[in-house]
Amino acid sequence: MEVITSSDDGGAVRTKEVKAFGTAAADANLQQMSIRRREFQVQDVEIEILYCGVCHSDLHTARNEWHGTKYPCVPGHEIVGKVTGVGGEVTKFKVGDLAAVGCMVDSCHDCDYCKEGLEQFCAAGNIQTYNSHDKYIGAETYGGYSESIVVTEDFVLRVPENLDLPATAPLLCAGITTYSPLKHWNVGPGVKVGVVGLGGLGHMAVKIAKAMGAEVVVYTTSPSKVEDARKLGADDVVLSKDKEQMKRYKGKLHFIIDAVSAQHDINSYLKLLRVDGSLVLVGAPEHPLPVAAFNVITHRRTLAGSSIGGIKETQEMLDFCGKHNIVSDIEMIDINQINEAYERLLKGDVKYRFVIDMQSLKSG
Repeated sequence: MEVITSSDDGGAVRTKEVKAFGTAAADANLQQMSIRRREFQVQDVEIEILYCGVCHSDLHTARNEWHGTKYPCVPGHEIVGKVTGVGGEVTKFKVGDLAAVGCMVDSCHDCDYCKEGLEQFCAAGNIQTYNSHDKYIGAETYGGYSESIVVTEDFVLRVPENLDLPATAPLLCAGITTYSPLKHWNVGPGVKVGVVGLGGLGHMAVKIAKAMGAEVVVYTTSPSKVEDARKLGADDVVLSKDKEQMKRYKGKLHFIIDAVSAQHDINSYLKLLRVDGSLVLVGAPEHPLPVAAFNVITHRRTLAGSSIGGIKETQEMLDFCGKHNIVSDIEMIDINQINEAYERLLKGDVKYRFVIDMQSLKSG
């Protein structure tokens, strides 16, 4: 059924109903529902969603653990699919092309950050793929747990054709979240990199850092992941609960990417850095991490953070992964398994990213 709604600028926008999977409350399971998508406008690309990765951010948002979730909420920002419609001013895509959408679907386009290709830092606030204000239809944005999505061309990405499509989906968040800091801090040949945590983010950090030419050391609390880390390309693996093993690279690492979202002793990792070394947080623990001042002062170490990248850098990441044949290690699920997948995600019971086959929604 077609409905006409009003955009933020007062214009009339036609919308249509599509199937989705979302939740109506923080304590409710995800279930099938109907949402409204705008009919594609002159600068829009309409995409049939084929696969959508499951990010820990999806769980946090669905359950309002970061607060501010607006319901109903339809998560999903690791989207790959096929173009089914393009507006008259679209030049980069045509019907039938593979396309991808990540964590953002728009920004102001005018601030200094947007002009520099850093839309993730948009001064006006970028529009997230879900749980943001949708200026086009005056509602909330809905994510990739749905049949289709409509996105302005500037925020749609090209998918390298040589990559396995389902396993490409997690690159749109886990891939760029690790690629961006590795690139920004000039990781490459001659650089010793520590990767803390071997989950959805950590396993991508290992693959990308190795492809950049770095020496990679993985830090994990799980003996069961030692062999996995080596298969992913790690040059060495350290069990972080073993005090003797933790001494192995003390003062020797140039860079550490910390992908752990649980509470942990960050000081034990700061001590591993060389002079002028950097530890960058990409995981998001719920509570503050205490830092001993002398662990940064004495060796002029840097403690920093990073989130995603801009659209240009995200495309660069996809092209890099295409060149090096890098995708995520995934477990495919049907949409009806999403609530079980969330519980398994909490337990770390996935190697290393769930991906939803969205055909299961269409046939449901």
